[in-house]
Amino acid sequence: MSTGTPQLDPQLVLGAYSVGVFPMADSRDADSVYWVEPRQRAILPLDGFHLSHSLRKTVASDRYRVTADLAFPQMIALCAQSVANRPDTWINGQIERVFCELHAMGFAHSIEVWDGPTLVGGLYGLALGRAFFGESMVSRARDASKVAIAWLVARLRLGGFTLLDCQFMTEHLASLGAIEVPRARYLALLSSALDGSVGAGGGALSPSAGADFFALDRASPESLPIATVSGPPAGKVIAQLLGQTS
Repeated sequence: MSTGTPQLDPQLVLGAYSVGVFPMADSRDADSVYWVEPRQRAILPLDGFHLSHSLRKTVASDRYRVTADLAFPQMIALCAQSVANRPDTWINGQIERVFCELHAMGFAHSIEVWDGPTLVGGLYGLALGRAFFGESMVSRARDASKVAIAWLVARLRLGGFTLLDCQFMTEHLASLGAIEVPRARYLALLSSALDGSVGAGGGALSPSAGADFFALDRASPESLPIATVSGPPAGKVIAQLLGQTS
């Protein structure tokens, strides 16, 4: 963990993530951020996601409408809101701004969960090479964040990603199959996931070298595990994808 930095910019943030470091702030109103590199890193193996019977039913029933990158600014703002059991947040103005810039550049993505017209949960994170760095998730309705993670895992599997970084372990993440790995092991996984994402001579980082965050949206009905029609994939397709092992 290091001292604060005066201003974040997209290239600085991308460079930090590529070496296993990420920014946090002391509070929503903090003027600066600090850099974090946990000794133990939480990851969620994409072939080890735990889809409980109740979550499978919720996903397959399409109880919620799930979208990707439809409302990124609203999602990060929702994640940054204070609630009774979490009066403050580590997402300050700098982090919110730079991630909106990274979203416009094609690096940052969101999964949104809707109940009718209302945004009730979801998550956002950063895609770099074949790694996805989960930043924050939020739930304002029953199982909304779990549904978001389920859709994210299915999307990453189909898109050729190899690493889902969850940063810090929580009981919530552990119940979904997340594990902790030591820093050295994490850096090895990260190096493999980023292979090819930096051009020759240290050129620009690529948001999707070897992976495609939108492969799920582009998939033909014939390539999916169950019969479907054109348009957004249904929850039954997601549940089936999650039931397959890689």
